[in-house]
Amino acid sequence: MSTFTTISSDKLSRLIGTANAPVLIDVRTEQDFAADRRLIPGSIRLSHETVAEWGGEFAGRSAIVSCLRGAKLAQGTAAWLRQLGADAETLEDGFEGWKAAKLPLVDARKLPPRDAKGRTVWVTRARPKVDRIACPWLIRRFVDPNAVFLYVAPSDVVAVGERFNAAPFDIENVFWSHRGELCTFDVMIEEFGIATPPLLRLATLVRGADTARPDLAPEAPGLLAASLGLSRMYDDDLEQLEAGMLLYDAFYRWCRDATTETHNWPTNKVKA
Repeated sequence: MSTFTTISSDKLSRLIGTANAPVLIDVRTEQDFAADRRLIPGSIRLSHETVAEWGGEFAGRSAIVSCLRGAKLAQGTAAWLRQLGADAETLEDGFEGWKAAKLPLVDARKLPPRDAKGRTVWVTRARPKVDRIACPWLIRRFVDPNAVFLYVAPSDVVAVGERFNAAPFDIENVFWSHRGELCTFDVMIEEFGIATPPLLRLATLVRGADTARPDLAPEAPGLLAASLGLSRMYDDDLEQLEAGMLLYDAFYRWCRDATTETHNWPTNKVKA
């Protein structure tokens, strides 16, 4: 049973992917991580041994700590974080409990190399419309909350990727790109192993908007219109990305929680 300093896997799964999700910190030992190199979506890996050094950066923030089974490593790290001013809880039964519940896990082997600050770095074409906003949203909400995105001239994407150790995406002839009828967003969901029903529903909307297939979902034209509108509102691609995060937050919550909800204007009743 959860206590005031623990959270259940079921409750945490409802927070992941939302704009107000807590920081997720995985403190499994290197040996435990080597045995299963998957991560709870949105997790960052840090060492329990150095929590006194890095814990202060989470002061004033909500954090969930997981170790292999939710015992001493997670408990001790969370206690340290609370000492340093964070609102920290531990994941009940840890990584193994999450896995036993058959909840999604990100395959960390698919992640590009991290920079000196532990962030993944990605590069794509400037002036994004659909996929090049949807993919960064997916990465930040489910894969790496601290990911960095570089928007550059189309002809320079590959070269920038090589020089700055960044993973190119949504261009031809790279791993993270369209495959057949699937768009890059679809590919990322599949490769990272996070194919939940809400994300698959959202992927259909993204594919319809990104590949001129409005027949795939009635909401796809609306997503395309909103995406094109954002691209006209912002000259700065990073400002557009930040605005787009809210757009995809809203579409994700609709896909997860509100697909059956309708809004009908009440019919005026004529008095006799």
